Amino acid sequence: MTAKVLLLDEAIAELEEASVWYEAQRAGLGHAFLAAVDRTIDHVSRWPFTGALVDGVDSSLEVRRMPVGSFPYYLAYTSAEQSITVLAVAHDRRRPRYWAGRGS
Repeated sequence: MTAKVLLLDEAIAELEEASVWYEAQRAGLGHAFLAAVDRTIDHVSRWPFTGALVDGVDSSLEVRRMPVGSFPYYLAYTSAEQSITVLAVAHDRRRPRYWAGRGS
């Protein structure tokens, strides 16, 4: 069964910012990034527990992370019975867990 996926406003802003940056680097790269994020969202909506648990956040949230294809980004998300909430579209090497207060 596929879970419904909701992106927080902050995650949408991060997604847009990253795709614009990639598109400025090379034509079509922003679209490739968006496609990779779509595939990642599809994956977590089908298999929400395959993402690795994230240490250092409120344990009651059970935040997971899933890499975004070949890009240095990941989705930070929580899962409930029928839904997934994407807390962040975060860069792997910038500001670790800056998004940890979201969704609580």
